[in-house]
Amino acid sequence: MSRVGRLPIAIPAGATITVTPDNVVTVKGPKGELVKAMHKDIKIAVENNEIVVTRPSDQKNHRALHGLTRALINNMVIGVTQGFSKTLELVGVGYRAQLQGKKLVMNLGYSHPVEVEAVEGVDFKIDGTTKVIVEGIDKEKVGAVAADIRSWREPEPYKGKGIKYSNEVIRRKEGKTGKK
Repeated sequence: MSRVGRLPIAIPAGATITVTPDNVVTVKGPKGELVKAMHKDIKIAVENNEIVVTRPSDQKNHRALHGLTRALINNMVIGVTQGFSKTLELVGVGYRAQLQGKKLVMNLGYSHPVEVEAVEGVDFKIDGTTKVIVEGIDKEKVGAVAADIRSWREPEPYKGKGIKYSNEVIRRKEGKTGKK
């Protein structure tokens, strides 16, 4: 049995979950609403204020879908009740970020400022001039937008300059040494 898939998902107060017969899961909460179609073979049931995910057999694809489906539904429930966020730090001389409406404008050492539009369901916040917080209810969108921002200047190992996640550790390398 899947260690992840067999765990029931507790439905917090303020959240409502509906599952259609063709496995379209709708989760509504105080922060918004998420809808996702799940695989038709996996059975999703709402029982006693909990969501239970079961699989029809022990085939390899059913075992893989079991844990995946449970994790996706759990992320939807967490998203509409608490939300998700990723914090990015800009490290480097002259690197800074600012908000212009819903657009994030960053100076990253290029000859032009880098502008990133906010995707629907994702918001930006600025903490100081070097911290960017990406927030939203959909974990997949938040992670994708944060990765897109990071891709503009990935951290380099010699000086550590670039855009990094706040919890990321950059493995530093030693620079060149002079002739002996």
